[in-house]
Order: sequence, then structure tokens, then C-alpha cells
Amino acid sequence: MKSVEVCFSPDLIHFHELEGKAVVVVDIFRATSTMVAALANGVVSILPFADLEACKAKQAEGFLIAGERNGLTAPGFEMGNSPVAYLEGDYTGRKLAMTTTNGTQALEKSKGAAEILIGAFPNLQATVSYLQKLDLDVLVHCAGWKGRFNLEDSLYAGALVKSLESTHLADEDGALAMKSLFEREGHQLKKYLSKASHAKRLQNHGIESDIDFCLTLDVCDLVIRLDEEGFLVPA
Repeated sequence: MKSVEVCFSPDLIHFHELEGKAVVVVDIFRATSTMVAALANGVVSILPFADLEACKAKQAEGFLIAGERNGLTAPGFEMGNSPVAYLEGDYTGRKLAMTTTNGTQALEKSKGAAEILIGAFPNLQATVSYLQKLDLDVLVHCAGWKGRFNLEDSLYAGALVKSLESTHLADEDGALAMKSLFEREGHQLKKYLSKASHAKRLQNHGIESDIDFCLTLDVCDLVIRLDEEGFLVPA
């Protein structure tokens, strides 16, 4: 049986072996949820950047540019990090260049894995089915918040561990703990995660609709992977 483990922060990724594994990068509030929304609603590919200026420069090549820092749209960018914005607008056929506070940094640090996927609650089951067909060990890479543990990404990790239990063995403490947490709290995601520090930051920005989307299960039958050219695309 293959294994599944959890890394709780990009600052801890050096403790994990990437080679030969499928890494699922997760930033529930909101980068990976936004990526799912964008690719499910017309955007054809996403080019992630860790750096604001490198991302902004892609506008000259016809890219739609999205930049977020500390929960707010970065100056000079067309889009921020709101999944609901992609549900409301028409971005059919557009290529997106995107940089965020945490999620795109975690993506950058995941390079070297055999496969890199985007994880979010809206495409959880699609990702599970894809991973089970891949037959690789799985590492869930939580983006956290500026290097720290966060509740929402870690609870998603628990959901993924639980969903993979027929094919992947969780035998390390982080995966076991988060599986137990999801078993206890997964039936009330929105209520439980309303306590999370980043949820409170978003509530202060008045974007409860984003939170609702980020915590809605399986509304997108979509798997997102990082291709050989560094673009996030539907698998």
C-alpha cells in the first residue's frame, strides 16, 4: 500500500522527500480554491509566481494578472485572490499569471516531485480519484500562513488522508492527527473553520462569499496539475 503524509508549512518541506511522490499543494483561504474556480470557469491555464514584479510583467504578454498580499489585491493587478470573482466574470480563453502570499510560494517549493496537484475542498473527490489511479506516495503540502501552521489547510489534509484510506496508509503523526480531526469536525466545516485565524482576516475584509466557496465540497469535477512548462492546467 502506498503512503500519505502531511507537511504543515513550506518552511518544513525540507524535512520531506519529494522525489517520486505526488505532492498536493493546498491553500484553502484562498489560492488553491481560486485556482479551481478560475480553471473551472473559462481560464485555460495559470502560471504561478512567487514574485510580484515577475508576475506583473506577464501582462505585457496578454496574461490576465492576479496578485495578492496579506489578503488584499496587490497594487497594479487586475485581479486579487477571490474565487467568486472568477464565477461572476467572463474569462473564457484567458491565461492567468498569479502570485499570492502563501499558495504560490508552496508551489515553488514543491518542485522536484513526480506530480504536483492543486488541492481544495471544491475538487476534493476528483483529486482523490486521480491520486488513486496514479499509484504514487502522496505528500500534502499545506501553504499555512507566512510559515506557520493553519487550521483550514491542515483540516483539508485530514479530509484527503481520510478519503485515501483504502489505497494509502497514513502512518505518521501529522496525517493521523489530521484524519482524526476531520472525522470529528468535517461534518461542520464552516462552523468549525469560522474559528480559524485566516477566516477571521477574510471576514474583516467582508468576503464571506469567498469563504463559503472555499468550504464547499465537490462542486468542481476538476483535477489540476502542474505541467512540464510550469503551467497549472486541467489534468
